[in-house]
Amino acid sequence: MTLVKWRSTRDFHNIRNEFDRMLGESFCEPGSEDNYSDRFCSPRVNLSETEDALMITAELPGVGKDNVKVSLQDNVLFLKGDKQIENEEKGENIFRTERIFGAFKRSITLPVSVDANKIKARIKDGVLAITLPKSEEARIKEIPISVN
Repeated sequence: MTLVKWRSTRDFHNIRNEFDRMLGESFCEPGSEDNYSDRFCSPRVNLSETEDALMITAELPGVGKDNVKVSLQDNVLFLKGDKQIENEEKGENIFRTERIFGAFKRSITLPVSVDANKIKARIKDGVLAITLPKSEEARIKEIPISVN
């Protein structure tokens, strides 16, 4: 039999890691910019960048274009909306409800300035796609080098 020195901090971290794993993606990473709550994020978003624009995609299953609003203020993009609960049948027995309904809001600080007049948003198959063209000041400008 081998004796192993007990380290309480290792066991604590193992328990915390297991707890975090069990919760899965129910929580956001610490330090998220979510204004709705310190821990819960809704909706989940991806932010990517090309030379000319930022792209944001947000998961909004079951949310129509009339139930979501997109706005921009001081280089912060705001998503706000409401996911309506579906009508339940009378006499229906519900055994499990995991889908989330209700109001949501999310703010995302943009890493560069964008041209607010050229922003485009569309929703298709439960995914909101927002294209935010970069302002002229935010685009990379190549400086020619002259030889004297």
